[in-house]
Amino acid sequence: MMMISRHHIVRALAALGLLLAPAAIHTAAAQTAPQRPSTFTLSNGLSVIVIPDRRTPVVTQMIWYKVGSADETPGKSGLAHFLEHLMFKGTSAHPAGEFSQLVARIGGNENAFTSYDYTAYYQRVSRDKLAAMMEFEADRMTGLVLKDENVLPERDVVLEEYNMRVGNSPDARLTEQIMAALYLNHPYGRPVIGWHQEIEKLNREDALAFYKRFYAPNNATLVIAGDVSADEVRPMIEAAYGKIPPQPAIPPQRIRPQEPEPAGPRTVTLADPRVEQPSLRRYYLVPSSVTATPAQGAALEVLAQLMGTGSNSLLYRALVVDKPLAVSAGSWYQGTGVDPTQFGISASPKPGVEFPQVEQAIDEVIAKLAADPVPAEELERIKTQMIAQAIYAQDSQTTLARWYGAAVTVGLSVDDIRAWPDRIRAVTAEQVRDAARTWLEKKRSVTGYLIKDTSATTAKREEKRS
Repeated sequence: MMMISRHHIVRALAALGLLLAPAAIHTAAAQTAPQRPSTFTLSNGLSVIVIPDRRTPVVTQMIWYKVGSADETPGKSGLAHFLEHLMFKGTSAHPAGEFSQLVARIGGNENAFTSYDYTAYYQRVSRDKLAAMMEFEADRMTGLVLKDENVLPERDVVLEEYNMRVGNSPDARLTEQIMAALYLNHPYGRPVIGWHQEIEKLNREDALAFYKRFYAPNNATLVIAGDVSADEVRPMIEAAYGKIPPQPAIPPQRIRPQEPEPAGPRTVTLADPRVEQPSLRRYYLVPSSVTATPAQGAALEVLAQLMGTGSNSLLYRALVVDKPLAVSAGSWYQGTGVDPTQFGISASPKPGVEFPQVEQAIDEVIAKLAADPVPAEELERIKTQMIAQAIYAQDSQTTLARWYGAAVTVGLSVDDIRAWPDRIRAVTAEQVRDAARTWLEKKRSVTGYLIKDTSATTAKREEKRS
């Protein structure tokens, strides 16, 4: 369960050291890039994106609902994720397990994920099985059948997932606390998986009400990527999804409580006896790709790549290589979001190094970026690297579907995704400097410290809980 965005993919590929010269990038793009996506909307409001990709005879279907954890009613945290689990419990036409068994039997794969702004379900199968996948997915858009005998055990599954992913992970607990401190008013401060004490109280009625409120064609985007064309799949889509009525009560835009302007820096300290490696994490409240201007969003992406992606990044060189103060250092920008988002910095100090030393080094890197434009050669290297990584990420059909699905679901467009390389190329050193100067102000941040709790009483208490 995570926020999906191209930034996660770019960062992962950066770790592989992919770097091409501009001429090689254009050659690679011509050889590997899928065809331009086609878009259309059904009469019931379902948005459709078709991404032809003829390299293999397979196809990915993804249905994206414009509802995530940030759309939950206060006191019902975790409901979007809980419903994601329950969507596999069957309909009157297809009992629980039938859909998944078919996908497995034909050699396909399926999954689902929930984030702050969306919930998505997908299958990857051979192209001749696409119509069957559409029929199943369309059926559960409005035909889900829930009973206490399958809802309550699934709630226990979610609680166990919480214990495994959050309760037993000091790092995840720190993230949970930082987000809660960063967002004083906005629902991004609630964990996607929910607060444990609220998950415990979720029930069948909660899930059905949420389902009926948000799961409808006019609140969804269907992405089809693979060995098909728009002309080929449109009749199939009309037949499977076109008969589903829209939900007129769904508002055209999501209106959420917004954050006040930050007044000062905040800190969170989490002590846990299981911590072996202390770490520091700082989140800044910054505009997302939706709330920023296109130039601002691109500059923040370049800034994150320049500061903290890979062993040649400024933070890594300053904290790990030059000093050395830390065993790791990095940064990221979570750009794909409906509302203001996070720019993150992380570092793990070496034994004997205190947090203030690490923070001072981080602040020095930021101060230099905010004062002086990045050298032209360094900026061009970073931009070339980012574009190359994005091109090679297109080798994954599922990645393509996620890029476009996430972008459209949060309020961007197909054209925004296609224009991304040009926007990165257009970023100037002055824009990167201004992004650091404007958005990486300390007052906009929450800094979290993860430390080892060595007190005997805490150790005994944790032992009793386990």
